[in-house]
Amino acid sequence: MLEDLLVPALTEFSKSRKAFPADAIYYQPTHGREPLRLAVTNYLEDLLDLDDSNGSLDPEGIVVGAGCNAVLENLCVSLAEPGQGVMIPLPYYAAFEFDLGSRAGLEVIPVPTMEYSGCSSISDDDSSPSPNAYYLTRAALDAAKEKSINDLGIEPRILLISHPQNPLGICYPPHVIKETIDWCRENKIHLISDEIYAGSVYRKDTADFSSALKLASSSSSASTSSDKGLGLGPYVHLVYALSKDFALSGLRVGVLYSENQEIRLPLQKLNDLCSVSSQTQLLVEDMMTAKSSSSSSSSMTSWTNEFLEENQRRIRQRGDAWQSCLNELDIPHLNGTAGLFCWMDFSKFLPKEGTAGERERKLYLELLQDYGLLFTPGDSMKNELPGFFRCVFTAASDHEFDLGMERLKKFVHDKRA
Repeated sequence: MLEDLLVPALTEFSKSRKAFPADAIYYQPTHGREPLRLAVTNYLEDLLDLDDSNGSLDPEGIVVGAGCNAVLENLCVSLAEPGQGVMIPLPYYAAFEFDLGSRAGLEVIPVPTMEYSGCSSISDDDSSPSPNAYYLTRAALDAAKEKSINDLGIEPRILLISHPQNPLGICYPPHVIKETIDWCRENKIHLISDEIYAGSVYRKDTADFSSALKLASSSSSASTSSDKGLGLGPYVHLVYALSKDFALSGLRVGVLYSENQEIRLPLQKLNDLCSVSSQTQLLVEDMMTAKSSSSSSSSMTSWTNEFLEENQRRIRQRGDAWQSCLNELDIPHLNGTAGLFCWMDFSKFLPKEGTAGERERKLYLELLQDYGLLFTPGDSMKNELPGFFRCVFTAASDHEFDLGMERLKKFVHDKRA
């Protein structure tokens, strides 16, 4: 959906230097070249709306590694021991289990939210599930922590949130993030905010997105461990990458930010095993510092801002079309505001026989094999109720997208015939 923008731009960026820097042929700082870390710092401050009242990111707290999963694993290895737990609110991105468990040996502790959300039902009405059912609360966090310790014998060390949320396609409201930050600090549990979709908030008028870094920096409970940075203290961390907002998964560029002084050296050393090539670092540095070719001399706009604005426009166009189709078919769904996907309630189409997992699996296979529709089943992301699916509506050409809507209409027509 973005190749027409990315390929010409990256071609130009790769030609922008008259000569390859001599120092780039040697070993680089393990956490990234300094010019790149400065460029990433400026980019994140703009993206996350960090201003003078919050302070400034410390470039020494930036680590640039080979993808978000690599920097996330390194961060978790630095914060927890094998066998300890990572709390994740439900539903969650299924690959987190592999990223955290395969080598780091950490245990995922699901955090159910619906029982503690104050929602008597998943839906506020007959047409759309309520996002409130998925919001974190102190009661939900306390219950998950207590169960982990008392029933499972696992000490939780980390709370990992996806914000904007994958697979829900929504943002946690600021009051939810603030309460989560306070809870983590009080319980001495590390909060990792995965904000890989921060640049893909396509309904800014309703999303109410605020980065955990912005909210943590303005919290009165923050304890500054350095005269540089945002004053986050040791318990708040961020991960980001170029694979979603910029669709540059092939470049393998992930970023983490932490102001915890005790783990900075371990993070830099671990990153030696998954560092980014100097050639790619130079390309990303040029991309993040480039000015838009359409900018006037009196008003210079960065290329990244121009690209993200166009990307958000395209995502919103697709999202509007998909949600209009769901509304037409009377399929309940969350009104997405961010990310590349839509969270849908297909529970009315579940087969009658079998366990909850078996019924959802049968519906998943029917959609795939009989109608050519590939949706991610909620069970794979530990959703609390059966029959929910994630649709990634950006991973298709215009023709394929239109075909997908026609196939969905046929499925619903056949079911209701």
